Amino acid sequence: MEECIFCSIASEKVGSHKIYENEHVFAFLDNTPSSEYHTLVIPKAHYNNIFDTSEKDLKEIASAIKYITTMYKEKLGIENVQIINNSGEDAQQEVFHTHFHIIPRHKNDGLDIHQIKDPKIKDKLDELMLKLK
Repeated sequence: MEECIFCSIASEKVGSHKIYENEHVFAFLDNTPSSEYHTLVIPKAHYNNIFDTSEKDLKEIASAIKYITTMYKEKLGIENVQIINNSGEDAQQEVFHTHFHIIPRHKNDGLDIHQIKDPKIKDKLDELMLKLK
């Protein structure tokens, strides 16, 4: 089996533009960015997606995202970001190592990252809730 590209980046076998690192997390500039400072935050341990990622590592990722976005705001004046995670092929995950995108956004940046709303689902909210009980 080939080693995961993100595992290779986290272990620094493959170069990257490292933004942040601690014992559990590695963050680097995306090689195919949507905007300047588009950053990927990954756990150093390999997990395929959010469903098998440990709670401890998810907390470490969240903490790193907070640290990086605060740094971007203070040093770069970035005040708008999207935080995105795609988990699973049908959710458009391309690299099967848990990762979160920090995508800085600016007014009129031309990025069209949005959710399409389905008004029919609103009428089914009570039914959906029953399945969770």
